[in-house]
Amino acid sequence: MAGDALQALAFELLAPDKNDASASGAGMHIPDHVQARLCRLLAKAAGFKGMAGGQAIDLASVGLALNEHQLREMHRLKTGALLEASVMMGAACGDSTAHVWDCLQRYGRAIGLAFQVVDDILDVTADSVTLGKTAGKDAANDKPTYVSLLGLTRAQEYAEQLLAEALKALHDSGLASTYTLATLAQRVVNRKT
Repeated sequence: MAGDALQALAFELLAPDKNDASASGAGMHIPDHVQARLCRLLAKAAGFKGMAGGQAIDLASVGLALNEHQLREMHRLKTGALLEASVMMGAACGDSTAHVWDCLQRYGRAIGLAFQVVDDILDVTADSVTLGKTAGKDAANDKPTYVSLLGLTRAQEYAEQLLAEALKALHDSGLASTYTLATLAQRVVNRKT
């Protein structure tokens, strides 16, 4: 119930009621068409083409051997879709050219997938206290992961490859200031929890 309420609240915050005196003034200056675009991006990332769809694949895949393409698609949809959407929502608030939009989407997609790959790695390399959740849970539940498919070393190499792809996408964007996004990408891949 809390998750359902928080998801609904996210949309309420993206499109505040201009006639509601109790609504925060934070989003009031955002044009309606931008609010609609933000809601569409979040809905897609949270729904069956995003997090919910990825979770459904994840639950249906317990005990099954997925190939790399299937595993990538599952991970891209899960948290990856939400991370990509958060980048794209930022882009939607500005005046992005088609080229910059494409570069930021490549960046968001790379860090979104990297987050899930690193999550798989941490499940076998970190302890429960550090993680804040039960370590080894994926293997115990016979869930398909990058570590179970590729092995630990190749999974770590893939995370680094995704970091390189994200940083290249930022470079290709031509945006003057990408330091914060580059730092975010590095933290996603180098995190310990």
